[in-house]
Amino acid sequence: MSDKNACACGAAPKLIFACSGAADVGAVADQAARKLTKDGAGKMFCLAGVGGRVSGIMATTESAARILAIDGCPLNCVKSCLEQAGFKKYEHLQLADLGMEKGKTPPTPEAVAKAATAGAAKLAC
Repeated sequence: MSDKNACACGAAPKLIFACSGAADVGAVADQAARKLTKDGAGKMFCLAGVGGRVSGIMATTESAARILAIDGCPLNCVKSCLEQAGFKKYEHLQLADLGMEKGKTPPTPEAVAKAATAGAAKLAC
């Protein structure tokens, strides 16, 4: 994480879990999470590891300063996965709330930037 994003959260990581589904909005969610990581807002982390209850991934997620779940479509698979694993404190970004519709939102740089900006706001301390 870059110094420009340091805050009172301390050394605990800010983790980002994204839909990476087959739909266009899944691609937007995935690329937005990668952009947020590249920009230093947080660190993209393994949702499959949470779903599989991989001990190291679960421990790191439990120690996170903040968690962001980015869902591409209203099925909210990321949110559901986190909740089924016992995580209740997280920020949720649903791309439909940004006007992005499954099957009608290609993963353009503009769509990815819009999602990343909204995600960064949710990760801010």
